[in-house]
Amino acid sequence: MLKQRILTALVLAPLALGGLFGLSGGGFAAFTALVLLLGAWEWARLAGFDEVKPRLLYTFGLGLLLVIAWWSGWADERWPLWAGALGWLANAWWVSRYPGATEQWQPPALRLCMGMWVLLPCWVGLYQLRQQGSEWLLFVLLLVWVADIGAYFAGRRYGRRKLAPSVSPGKSWEGVYGGWVAVALLVLGYTVWLALDLGQALALLIVALVVAFISVIGDLLESMLKRFRGLKDSSHLLPGHGGILDRIDSLTAAVPLFALIRPWLG
Repeated sequence: MLKQRILTALVLAPLALGGLFGLSGGGFAAFTALVLLLGAWEWARLAGFDEVKPRLLYTFGLGLLLVIAWWSGWADERWPLWAGALGWLANAWWVSRYPGATEQWQPPALRLCMGMWVLLPCWVGLYQLRQQGSEWLLFVLLLVWVADIGAYFAGRRYGRRKLAPSVSPGKSWEGVYGGWVAVALLVLGYTVWLALDLGQALALLIVALVVAFISVIGDLLESMLKRFRGLKDSSHLLPGHGGILDRIDSLTAAVPLFALIRPWLG
């Protein structure tokens, strides 16, 4: 398993970095759309569809929606990000109530809709952040990464109070705090790099801490859906790593929210 993980990472890392930072405009939009369409293929399985045909139809439906969003100019508009923010409020409520509120989102059709308000705003957010400057796309990627690392080590060392025991027993509030410390260090680095003043640095810190917490909700949402379906991974598309959603679940929550707030930072 470790060998598989390393080989997969060695192949995918250059492709991901090249696609995210070597492409722009339509090329970047197409690259990120491909990644999220693979996520849609997996999401249909989380929604309760194991057969190939319905999963293909769902993937095609999201693909058609992304094409419409591109040609209509939705990719440059704010409303998909607002829709995503509202959707994540519902997602957070369901995660916090699990398994008590399962009947509210259990119907497969509703879970398919949930995937739309998770994946489409993520694509719009990625595109808008890339248009605003690669440094902000890099920031949100690093934010999710360092928050996850900080949470892992703090949770292993100090974890006592469970964050969402019914969804993911391994996550703790101490892990969240450790992730926040790591994010604060990232903000400090960005403050020096971009020569931010005190007000800008404090605003970025507050936004980053909020987005880091929301990224945890993204992780927990996928864990909840997998637990409900009795699945360990969203798929086996990435040998040793599970599926696409297993790698981007936190980003699907963090990206649209950060893209929504970032213009207000100046």
